[in-house]
Amino acid sequence: MTVVGRYLSKQISFGVAFVLFGFLALFAFFDLVGELDDLGRGGYRIQHALAYVALTLPSRVYELMPVAALIGAIYALSQFASTSEFTAMRAAGMGRTLALRGVLAVGLVLALLTAMIGEFVAPRAERLAQSVRLSAIGSAVAGQFRSGMWIKDTLRDAQGQPERLRFVNVGVLQPDASLDRVQVFEFDPDFTLRSVLRAEHAVYQGESRWRLSGIEETLFVAGTTLDRVPTLQSRIVREATRDWPSELEPDIVRVAMLDPERMSLLGLVQYTRHLKENRQSAERYEIALWKKIVYPLAVVVMLALALPFGYLQVRAGSIGYKVFAGIMLGVVFHFLNGLFSHLGLLNTWPPWMAASIPSLVALAVAMTMLARVGRMR
Repeated sequence: MTVVGRYLSKQISFGVAFVLFGFLALFAFFDLVGELDDLGRGGYRIQHALAYVALTLPSRVYELMPVAALIGAIYALSQFASTSEFTAMRAAGMGRTLALRGVLAVGLVLALLTAMIGEFVAPRAERLAQSVRLSAIGSAVAGQFRSGMWIKDTLRDAQGQPERLRFVNVGVLQPDASLDRVQVFEFDPDFTLRSVLRAEHAVYQGESRWRLSGIEETLFVAGTTLDRVPTLQSRIVREATRDWPSELEPDIVRVAMLDPERMSLLGLVQYTRHLKENRQSAERYEIALWKKIVYPLAVVVMLALALPFGYLQVRAGSIGYKVFAGIMLGVVFHFLNGLFSHLGLLNTWPPWMAASIPSLVALAVAMTMLARVGRMR
């Protein structure tokens, strides 16, 4: 990379870092204000609120990186235009290809950083933030419905064939990943109800096994009378504890409680596989999975979209106007991301298409603008 290219990349990096820091400070302030209402609940104090807000910042970095890249790059390039530095760079031989190469070099580094934060840092920090908050308040995570959370589970034989089908109802997920108010409705492969198990508490023991306590199980046994009339008999079994084999793991239970956009790529892959193996709808999680793959690349697209702003002359508009235009483009991109996710889910589009359309549209706009400024020289 030439000296001009390195200088361009350096200034754009400073601009993106400056805008990202400003966004994080703003969102952290609003998040902290939102937590003030819970101060005093249980043992929740200001230090817990500060820790919670700090631990949610990696998720904010992941969400805001494309918009911050766009606005920061527009700001840096507009500064070049206002001081005629960009004109001098072009006069020194920096064409559109070299400028695009310098911008993309920054974009690839930021895309890699965004992907690493979204995969390794943000999900763990988000989980720890929820644990800190709930432990301090003395509360737990409620389910998705009034009755709790429902998960389908399958018990398979040695050949991998379904032996029992289970519908598991979890009333409460505790911060330590233990479960309260567990109900298990177990069916045979013909969907005949065989048992209803209720447990007060469940703790994961490892190796696909849970330790249940406070158990009451109703067993349904088919039989016949002396006249060979089919009957269905019930029997109640009560136990203090029992080991319960299940393919469900704490990570799957946590994942089912989380918004798909907050999950890691690995978590989405595992949970999507779990849903498909149990013949459940996985479209929402497949779209979130593809968004997880495409989203870091959106940083590169946003920087390419910002490059044409450097070719505008000062008389074409002030720096404030250009930055405002960049903010509007970033807001539109953010809303398009959410809009096409919902449209893809409603219209059963291929998940890769629903996740990629906003970035492809932004890339087409960027290439069109670059072509136009090339003809304006």
